[in-house]
Formats: sequence, structure tokens, C-alpha cells
Amino acid sequence: MNLHLQYKIIIVTGGAKGIGEGIVKVLAAEGAIPVIVGRNEEDNKKTLAEIENAGGKGFQVVAELTKPEACEAAVKAVLDKFGRIDGLVNNAGVNDSVGLENGSYEGFIASLHKNVVHYYLMAQYALPELKKSKGAIVNIGSKTAETGQGGTSAYAAANGGRNALTREWAVELLKYGIRVNAVIVAECWTPLYESWIQTLPNPEEKLKEIVSKIPLENRMTTNEEIANAVAFLLSVKSSHTTGQLIHVDGGYVHLDRALAKA
Repeated sequence: MNLHLQYKIIIVTGGAKGIGEGIVKVLAAEGAIPVIVGRNEEDNKKTLAEIENAGGKGFQVVAELTKPEACEAAVKAVLDKFGRIDGLVNNAGVNDSVGLENGSYEGFIASLHKNVVHYYLMAQYALPELKKSKGAIVNIGSKTAETGQGGTSAYAAANGGRNALTREWAVELLKYGIRVNAVIVAECWTPLYESWIQTLPNPEEKLKEIVSKIPLENRMTTNEEIANAVAFLLSVKSSHTTGQLIHVDGGYVHLDRALAKA
């Protein structure tokens, strides 16, 4: 299917690693020009080089998105380079285990800045250009907003906020023809997930237990599967889809996990 994303300028926050890396590589393969926005220039350039070596095009901007002025500067850098923005993927964030019992006010607020405040700021700064292009916004979210996880109050709250903002922006931006959707992730194999699993007792055994409870095929979701859904939602092929929370998770959240093979 031709998604008609050729030469579209699409910002992807946290686009150098994990799910973000998967997204920028799929977008580049579709002919779009993804812009990686992330804090680590070396990581950004590494992923950009891989895109270019595969025959695609892209760009990178170094930005610490917890700083509001950096969000504004990142959008300006994209405009200075390309003169337009056709899409925004809010992806950057981290499950940083700021809980209720062992958390703090300072940690909670810092986590919100890492995980949801820059979603708002990037969308706000990109909005004038998205109005011109009738572009699309895709927010990446997590099952933690719906299922809970334990010990991660701030991340769960941020993801509840991402879901609510998706619906709120879809309503507010109807008049501009801007579509806003979210892709909700459950068990997806990323460097951060791998790091987290290694902190647990008997990590290999725990991973097998988790995978056994994923109803469809008893396996982790891949970055590419998340990315394919994102590309579709950015494209004209999803022209009447807005305000939706799309779960790409092998049925993990909504299907009875008793269906999964033990």
C-alpha cells in the first residue's frame, strides 16, 4: 500500500532508539523525511546514518525535551531546514518508577516533564505549521494508564494524560482538519524494556512468563509493528480516523489472558 508519505516532514521525538527508531526507519522507507529529536547527538546521528545508508532521507535535532525552550528551538530548527511540518509523533519518555509509597513531589513533577509536558509543548509549537499542512499527530502511549503496573505512579499518570490529550486535541483541531490519534504499547521489546527486565530476579524466567500471557502468538510486539501503525495513522489512508487509541499489543490489554498458552 502506498501511504503517500513521500517527502513529508515528520518530527519524531525520541527517534534514535527503541520504538522511535523503528518509527523513523519505517517512515524513511515510505519516502518520508523523519526528523529525529533527541537529547543524545551521537545516538541521533547513528540512526540517521542507518536511514541514509538504506537509501532514505532524514534529519536530526539535539534537544533536551524536559526544557520548554528546547521544544520551541527544536521546532524552529525543523522550520529553518525544511520550511514546513507535515506530522508530529510524540514518542519520547521513560518508565522511571516514581511510585506513590516511595516517590516524592519532586520526582513526580520531574517525571511528568519527561513523559507528558513535552507532548503538549511540541504539539503547541508545531501547530501553526500543522494547520497549514493539515497534518497529523500521533501520540505513543502505554498500557500502564489502563492496567496499572505498580510503583510507577508518575508514568501511569503521564500516560493517562497522553490518552486524554489525544482525545482533547482531536476535538479542538477538528476545525483545521488535523487528525490526532494514539498508538498504545504493551509488551514491546526495546533497549529500555531489556534494561528493566534485567533488574528483576530471574529475568529470563520472568520474560518467559510475560510472553506466555500475550494472547496472539505468545510473543513480544516488535518496534516495526508499532511503527507500521504510526505510519498508517500519519497517512491519508487513515483520513477519517481521529481521536482513537489504537492498541498494537497482540491482545494483551483487552483479551482474556487465559486464552494465551501457558
